[in-house]
Amino acid sequence: MRRVTIAIDGFSSCGKSTLAKELAHRLGYTYIDSGAMYRAVALFAMESGLVKDHYMDLQGLVDALDGIRIGFQHDDTTGRSATFLNGRNVEGSIRGMEVSRHVTLVSPVPEVRAKLVELQRAMGREGGVVMDGRDIGTVVFPHAEVKFFMTASPEIRAQRRYLELVAKGVQVDLAAVRENIIQRDEDDTKRKTSPLVQAPDAIVIDNSELTAEEQFDLALGHVMKAIGEPEEVQARR
Repeated sequence: MRRVTIAIDGFSSCGKSTLAKELAHRLGYTYIDSGAMYRAVALFAMESGLVKDHYMDLQGLVDALDGIRIGFQHDDTTGRSATFLNGRNVEGSIRGMEVSRHVTLVSPVPEVRAKLVELQRAMGREGGVVMDGRDIGTVVFPHAEVKFFMTASPEIRAQRRYLELVAKGVQVDLAAVRENIIQRDEDDTKRKTSPLVQAPDAIVIDNSELTAEEQFDLALGHVMKAIGEPEEVQARR
């Protein structure tokens, strides 16, 4: 059975990572969390004193890029891949609101994007990968066999993100979460470098009214068609 590349793009808090992880697990593919990579760079900048009053020392960040190593390792505790920054597990640190507020300062930087795209392409060179982000189907893997573009209403996304943070013990205000999501949409779609756009050949999934199970079944069906194997055969593997 041939191994394809699956690119998942879309707005923040649309469940891109959840779908990507589930597809990777079912197919036995490698999951690459591009959003986590940008969050790791944001965390590096914050910890290195390159961010002050929501302003980034861009030249300082660019000068430090060669010293940033990002990778993924299986976490036996969670059964998922964990993000590592310079050899340190930062999976928990990069998911908080503070990093969310600063990730849009690093994601538009051309040098940052160039470095991470290079790393991402190297990880997916042999196929058999699932990657989610903002420009995977348009920039990183424009020739991916399967491309999804995910969307949902801001209200639905804010509620989902809020419940996710609360479940992790994070004290946060729903209005603040919604404001952050709307700001990220604005930044993602209007930045000059690799803005969030729907690839012409992407399959759109609006999951505002879909359950996670319905979304997964829909996406898996499209992947099975691309692979050329009936879904029921793959399900028995």
